[in-house]
Formats: sequence, C-alpha cells, structure tokens
Amino acid sequence: MSTSSKKFTLRFWINQIHLWLGLASAIILFLVCATGTIYVFKKEIEEWIEPSKYEVAFENQDYKSSLEEQIHFVEMKTKGKASRITLDSDPTKSVEIQIHEGKEDKRGLTHYVNPYNMELLGTAKGPASGFFMTVFKMHRWLTFDTEVGRPIVGVSTLIFVILSISGLALWIPKKWKKWKNYKAGYRIKWKASWKRLNHDLHNVLGFYAFPIILIMALTGLSWSFEWYKDGLGNVLGAEVFGGKKPLPFASTPSGDTTLISLNKVFEIAQAELNYQGKTTVAFPKGEDGVFTIRKKNSERLNKEATDLLVLDPYNGKVIEKQVFDNKRTGEKIASQIQAIHMGETHGLFSKIIYFFCCLIATSLPVTGIFIWINKMKKTGNGKKKRSLKSLTPEA
Repeated sequence: MSTSSKKFTLRFWINQIHLWLGLASAIILFLVCATGTIYVFKKEIEEWIEPSKYEVAFENQDYKSSLEEQIHFVEMKTKGKASRITLDSDPTKSVEIQIHEGKEDKRGLTHYVNPYNMELLGTAKGPASGFFMTVFKMHRWLTFDTEVGRPIVGVSTLIFVILSISGLALWIPKKWKKWKNYKAGYRIKWKASWKRLNHDLHNVLGFYAFPIILIMALTGLSWSFEWYKDGLGNVLGAEVFGGKKPLPFASTPSGDTTLISLNKVFEIAQAELNYQGKTTVAFPKGEDGVFTIRKKNSERLNKEATDLLVLDPYNGKVIEKQVFDNKRTGEKIASQIQAIHMGETHGLFSKIIYFFCCLIATSLPVTGIFIWINKMKKTGNGKKKRSLKSLTPEA
C-alpha cells in the first residue's frame, strides 16, 4: 500500500468532514447552543423574579371563591374571554386563566389569580418575558424572519448531528488494541499546556455530553423541517406535536344546552385520574365543543407526562380517556418531543443535566476553532508539512 493511500483513510475523511463542517457552522451553533443554555431555566428564573405571581398565602384562608367567580372576575377586568383554567393541587399556587381579548387574539394571555381574595396577581408578561422571547427567537430563527431563520438553524442542526457522530468516531482510539489502557478520552489533564487542555476540553467533555447533545439535536429538527417531523412521526408510530391540534371529538347537544359546572368537571377529572397534580381544563368551542382536561401527576417520575380526558359538556360523560402510562413507547416519545428537547421530563434533575450538556455544546465550537488555529500555527512555523491532514483536530 502506498503512502498516499495510507494517508487518505476513512479516519482522514472523517477528520475533514468534522473540521470543515465545524468551521462553517461554528458561529450559528454557538448562538443556538448558548441561547438554549439560557432558556433551560426560564420558568425557574421567572418564578424567582416574581414569586408573588405564582404563590399565594394559604394560611388562615377560610373562603375560596368558585371557579366561575374567578373566571368572571378576570373576564370583567380584562374585557376578554376565558378559554382555559389551570389548577394545582398545591393550595399555595395561584390559579392560571387563559384570556383572549378579541377574535384576533389566537394565542391568548395567561393571568394569575389569587383564589382566596380574588386578586389579579399579574400575567405571563413579566420583567423577564421580553428577554426570554428574544432568546427564544435567537434559538429558533436567529431573530430573522421564520422563513429565513428556520432553515438556517435547521441545516446547522443537521450539521451538528454529523459533527456529534463524527466527533465520537474520532474520539475512539486509532487501534482497538489500545482500548485496554485508553485514558486520554476520559480524563482532562488540568496541569497540561494550554493547547493540550483546550484539546481535552473539546474531546473529553464532548464525549460525556454526546448522548444528550445528540438527543437535543435530533428532537430540535422537528421544528425546522416538516419532512423530518413527519418522518419522525412515522418512525414512532404517532404524530409529533399532534397534541397541539384540535381533538377529533364532539359533543351531542340535546335540548338542554346548559354546561355542567367547572366544579363538576374537576370532580369528574379527580375521580377518573385519582392523584394529585396540575390540571388544565380547556373550555368547549361552539355548541358541539367538549371539555378537554390534561393532568400531570406530581408524584410521577416523568414530570411532563400528561393524561387526557374529554368530557361531554352537557352531561359530563367521558368521551375519551388516555393514560400516559398505557401508551406505546413511540406514542410517549412523540407526545413529549418538546419536553425531551428542553430537558423537562424529570424536573429540576434533568434540567441541570441539560444545562451542563448545553453549556458544553456551546463550548465545542470555541475549543474546536482553537484546535484548528493551533494547527495552523504549527504549519505556519514550518514544524509540520502543510497538508489537509495537518489542519484537522487531533484524534
């Protein structure tokens, strides 16, 4: 075998792909990963800044207004129309009521209410909401128009998947017989030279964060490309983001079109889903609309797993009941793509893991560029023969 053929091995070409795709996408991936790192603790930061909006004093409160009274109160204050209400089994939590101010207001705005003294505590728009909206737009679209920014982020995310897999391939020792004593890929030499330390930070941290980084990238592609979202749904056997679409259920109104009370709705929900947790009730839309109830079990390990009830609004009959634990694995994953992408499935524990992995992902373009610069310096000083191979990160 000639020297030339030995040089252009599979590992050489993986090196080239990893290097040049990394350089081409470094800035975009840095911005996407950095904003993702910031966004992980959005909820916790907002609650820390405005705790009085989310928590209420429960001590010595012997009167609690009815749900209808709370909704009527907020509608009168906002001149809007309520579309859903969220209650937590924790009595110290405020009530969340979604209000739409006019037909053009499709998304609505969440208002927080103290159910004990009928006080309007605030809305989802707070001191940090504008900042996090900017972070969100940067993460999803680089603050460009969605038609421009979405495909750019999507292509960069695809590149990130390739970089993750090729990086793992380069992390593996060149010769399998070295596996027994292989330590370089597991340890960071903190007392080594700056160049070696930078190399270890890229290689070792990238290896440890690889599984979470790959999960974040593969789930994130669902927002960028319809073909990917549909394809992922076909693989999982369930529609991705299907829960955001109107449910295919309708009531059968008889002569009496009086809706059952919300207290009755929550009683039925508690009887059918007999556990403590957060319950959200979406109100019927039109005469053939239904009550849609989604509930999360506060004792469940998976904090974002949601059970579903659909009720006839006139007689309280259960039209549909879907328990998360009874779903197939593919259906569970498809229904939780957003929670998986954001690290919300296991509460604070998974968020902390995602935060550090996303922080590592943010550092990889930086450390990778420094590896390339150090290689360029070597070739510039004549220490190594200039070649494409000499410009690649060390394996």
